[in-house]
Amino acid sequence: MNYRRGWVCLFLFTLTSINYADRVALSVAAKPVATEFGLTAVEMGYLLSSFLWMYVFCLLPVGLLVDRYGGKLVNGCGIALWSAATVMTGFAPNWLFMAGTRVAMGMGESTSWPASNRIIREWFPASERGFANAVFGAGSAFGPSIGAVGVSWVIGIWGWRAGFLCAGSIGFIWLALWYLFFDKPERVGWLKPAEREKILAERDGKTAVQHAEQASSSLWYLLSLRSVWGLFLAQGSEVYGGYMLLTWLPSYLQQARGLNVMNAGMLTAVPFGIAAVLAIGLGKLSDFVLSKDAVHAGSRRYAVALMLIGAATILLVPLIDPLWVIIMLLAAVRALGAAGSAMNFALVTDLVRNRSDIGKVTAITVVGGNTFGLMAPIVTGYVVGLTGSFDRAFMVAGILPLLGAIATISMTKRGIMPQRALA
Repeated sequence: MNYRRGWVCLFLFTLTSINYADRVALSVAAKPVATEFGLTAVEMGYLLSSFLWMYVFCLLPVGLLVDRYGGKLVNGCGIALWSAATVMTGFAPNWLFMAGTRVAMGMGESTSWPASNRIIREWFPASERGFANAVFGAGSAFGPSIGAVGVSWVIGIWGWRAGFLCAGSIGFIWLALWYLFFDKPERVGWLKPAEREKILAERDGKTAVQHAEQASSSLWYLLSLRSVWGLFLAQGSEVYGGYMLLTWLPSYLQQARGLNVMNAGMLTAVPFGIAAVLAIGLGKLSDFVLSKDAVHAGSRRYAVALMLIGAATILLVPLIDPLWVIIMLLAAVRALGAAGSAMNFALVTDLVRNRSDIGKVTAITVVGGNTFGLMAPIVTGYVVGLTGSFDRAFMVAGILPLLGAIATISMTKRGIMPQRALA
């Protein structure tokens, strides 16, 4: 890959890293927040999931906005909103105010995946999209890693409110750089002519001539397609386990393993940090293994299924006693899960024949992920509250990826054709 396209990868990687670092801030601060506001495990579960309430609701409208206005504007508005909301969380006088700021944060964060997947489709040939999606998706592991360490360190020195102030401020730096340097490949001045020609010639694969001029398909048409629902279910099955760890792993390490806030934050960073590196390698491998014809035929679904089966090994956590073994297993689980998620988004761009439908299909896929993800903190809170243990919670997080593997193999066999092409 030419290094200039690498700068786009870096932008998207840092975007999702900031996104997930802001999400993990409350997970790290959960114990002091629960103590200050007098929250039970069930109440904390609802608070941890609160940013997903409007996130899920906003995804489909955001997909429409992305297809209409493009990725630059939508991503910029999104990070401005969620960064401001994260800063305001640090001023929360009670848990209801905090839930409100987390809901606002979720509204802003709903922009990232639909807008960024549209950008990947615009900037990268089909043969590079597995890697590009893996780099973008790796931020969902790197962000919690650096966020867990940084926020726990700040909390240890200045308290939990300062953790949110620091986490939220970083997004505004990214926003300034985004508007200064990023645009479509047709318009940026820093792209060499030869590379610009390569991007424009190859980004739509074999279907460029056939469908480049097709009008956008309706949302209802896309929701009628079996392949779209396969993408939806595969994403949901992986994201559930990811959010279970993102929101409850620090509490698991504190409650079940007796660690303090800082040590729990440091150990939370390990599986997410390792996962960020491994997921990029797995994404690159998928590009190397799959031919252009295989990509066009949707064969990346086999790689998605394999990653999901690997992520199901989280089932083994209750059977293991040494903490270091658990941490290493969770690192492998998150790497496989993050790679599976990234490959599923690459599969979106492989299957969607009309570039004008990318935002909507990506949004539907993210809705799948976060409908399941929304339930993960709540279900885990109830399971822990009722059983006094995390064992059953790990069981739920392990069964779902197996079901997702079945869904992606059986349901994503056909390309997603433009509605007008079938008229």
